Amino acid sequence: MFELTGFQRDLLYVIAGFDQPSGQEIKAELEAHTGREITHGRLYPNLDTLVNQGYVDKGQIDRRTNWYALSENGREALVERHEWEDNYLPFEAAAPT
Repeated sequence: MFELTGFQRDLLYVIAGFDQPSGQEIKAELEAHTGREITHGRLYPNLDTLVNQGYVDKGQIDRRTNWYALSENGREALVERHEWEDNYLPFEAAAPT
């Protein structure tokens, strides 16, 4: 996953949180959390990259709409990334009170 951009990793995390979201659902979720507009010209080429690299599966809902889902490779990559990041966190998250 080190070859991916931060945006591409964000896409993976959003896709992981949904059951076969459309590109528009992914876009809306990212925009809601970042407060910034994401253009089609940025979103879809990055989704295609993730599909081509085997991190994401893609299927068709209708003629104009595709769904996206993490592949097994994508799921494993996210788990490995999470474990790697945990090695560098200098603290444990405090439990909510």
